[in-house]
Amino acid sequence: MFDYLNQSLFALFNAAPGLSGWRLHGAIFAAEWVIMVVPVGLVLMWANGAPGQREAAVRALLAAVIALTISKLIGLMWFHPRPFMAGIGHSFLHHAPDSSFPSDHATSMFSVALALMLSQLREVRRFGLALLALGVVVAWARVFLGVHWPLDMIAAFVVSAFAALLADTRAGQALAAALVAMMQTIYRRVLAAPIARGWLRP
Repeated sequence: MFDYLNQSLFALFNAAPGLSGWRLHGAIFAAEWVIMVVPVGLVLMWANGAPGQREAAVRALLAAVIALTISKLIGLMWFHPRPFMAGIGHSFLHHAPDSSFPSDHATSMFSVALALMLSQLREVRRFGLALLALGVVVAWARVFLGVHWPLDMIAAFVVSAFAALLADTRAGQALAAALVAMMQTIYRRVLAAPIARGWLRP
């Protein structure tokens, strides 16, 4: 039943033969490059240095680490071939023939987005919501281009939600606070000169 549902949903989203032009390039950009919003966004949150933002950024990073670790363990315990490995559908993006379940790209984006959406800060929650929407676009693009199954994305969301909730527990918050303190010490020592000149916030 799992395979039937996966293949049925995949047939709805996978691009038809002959995909080209702006649709192909746009989907490839979404599938491979939109994820860069995550590290850039977290770095900007840290650089902004506003109260609570650094801890929110570190907690989101912690959620991503937890989620990706779980994702890798699932992949090691249960290998699931990608559509092109099974000769199903049409593939428009080169990818290594490794396990597809769950999607690492979707896991990275969903875990950070959901962790930020649990923040007490309104601007952080808004950024998390924007990331979640972008994550859906990335998930769609990778199925559309034939390198993932739809259920890879659903599993990524479930794993990410679990990781975000785990990072938001008391233990997760305490660990994030300790990491912030350690990272701030390193940050202030390594970048002491630009901080002293006012180029970066302390």
